[in-house]
Amino acid sequence: MSASQDQDYESVLLVVRECYAVYKIPPLASSRGHKAQDWGNVEEPLWRGRLRIIAQGKKCFIRLEDGRTGELFAVCPYEENKGCIESVTDSSRYFVLRIEDQGRHAFIGLGFLDRSQAFDFNVTLQDHFKHLRAEEEAEMKKQTGAQQPKLDFSLREGQTLNLTIAGGSGAGAARRNRPPRPATSESDGALPPLLPPPPPPGKRHA
Repeated sequence: MSASQDQDYESVLLVVRECYAVYKIPPLASSRGHKAQDWGNVEEPLWRGRLRIIAQGKKCFIRLEDGRTGELFAVCPYEENKGCIESVTDSSRYFVLRIEDQGRHAFIGLGFLDRSQAFDFNVTLQDHFKHLRAEEEAEMKKQTGAQQPKLDFSLREGQTLNLTIAGGSGAGAARRNRPPRPATSESDGALPPLLPPPPPPGKRHA
């Protein structure tokens, strides 16, 4: 697979079968951030459908689609630390998405049915960019290692290698350096000296 084909390959990172979006986000009243309670009745959203997080090469997209037909409702091109997604300050289930359409952009509210879906949404985006950073670091280490010269310890033609061993060399040196064997004794298991033979029978004393 070529590099261009690999960049066009889409990988589905997360699918949430049902979520809901609320238009009409009022302007920020303070620098503290958005609040879901300012959106009106969030239990009656203007749209319900499916959410998918798609990775395409190094890019990431959050797609809001019709749950039955797959028709695209809105897309949020996500870039880390670029303000594409903001969490609200009064709930863990609601977010503000920056959607784009033909060069224009707008902000909409996004809500999940429970906290576990919102948690998976957050973790999936974080893991995607952690994976990208790990790939970049591995590629940099690979390039750095390729630039460093490799050490060559092989002998050139005509070169010799001399080894000097302390204490001499050869079998003679081994014998000279060998400690003397200790003298053995009866207690060490050696045989006692032999007794003289008995005298002839004629010379035996009474």
